[in-house]
Amino acid sequence: MNPLKFTPPLRVKAVMIDLDGTLLDTIPDLAAAANNMLVEMGRTPLPESAIRNYVGKGIANLIERTLTNSMDGKPDPASFERAVPIYERCYTAANGRHTTMYPGVKEGLDVLRAQGYPLVCVTNKSERFTLPLLDYVELSGYFKTVVAGDTLPQKKPDPAPLLHACTQLGVAPNEMLMIGDSLNDAQAARAAGCPVFCVNYGYNEGHDVRTLDVDAIVASLMDATRLIERIN
Repeated sequence: MNPLKFTPPLRVKAVMIDLDGTLLDTIPDLAAAANNMLVEMGRTPLPESAIRNYVGKGIANLIERTLTNSMDGKPDPASFERAVPIYERCYTAANGRHTTMYPGVKEGLDVLRAQGYPLVCVTNKSERFTLPLLDYVELSGYFKTVVAGDTLPQKKPDPAPLLHACTQLGVAPNEMLMIGDSLNDAQAARAAGCPVFCVNYGYNEGHDVRTLDVDAIVASLMDATRLIERIN
C-alpha cells in the first residue's frame, strides 16, 4: 500500500466501485468476444494478454484497439461500423460465462453493507451488459444504483458519472470514496473531488498502478474496508 495522501479522518459516507478489473475479472469474456469478432471478419485472433491492455474506456475503444491491435489506432470507418454489432452479439453470448470474482470482493461488499455504506457501481460498460452481469454473479443486491457507460453522455475519466452518483445518493463528492483499478478511475475521482483508492490488480491499460495519483493502493476490496475503518 502506498502512503496515504489525505489527512485522516476521511469521513466516507458512501462508496463507488468500478466493475471490470476491480470487482470482476471479465477479460476472458471480453477476449472471447473480441476474437470471435475478428474471426467472423476474417482476421487473426489476438492473445488474451494483448486484449487485456485494450480494456478500459468502453466498447468503442476496445473494438478500435482490437481491430488495429494498437492502443491508439483508428480503423477505417467501414470496418468499425461492421465490427460493432458483431462484437455486441458475441459479447452478449459470452457475458459472465468465464468471468471470475476477485479475492476479497464478496467479503468486502458484505462488510461495507453491514457498516451501512450505500454502494454504487460506476462502470464504463454499457448498461445492457452491466446489469445482466451483476445479476449473473449475484452482486446486484449490493448496489443502491448503477451508473453505466451509457447512463450519461460522458464516461470515466470524465467526472460526470461520479458526480451523478453523488447526486443520486445525496452525498458530497469529498465524502464519496471511489475504488477502482485504473487511470480512468483516478482521473475521474480527482476531477470530481472524490477520494480514490485503487486495487493493485486489474486492467490499467498496461500502466503500473503505482504511478497513479490516488490516495491509497490496496490489495483487495477487503483491505479497502479495513483502511476505511481505520481512517474514517
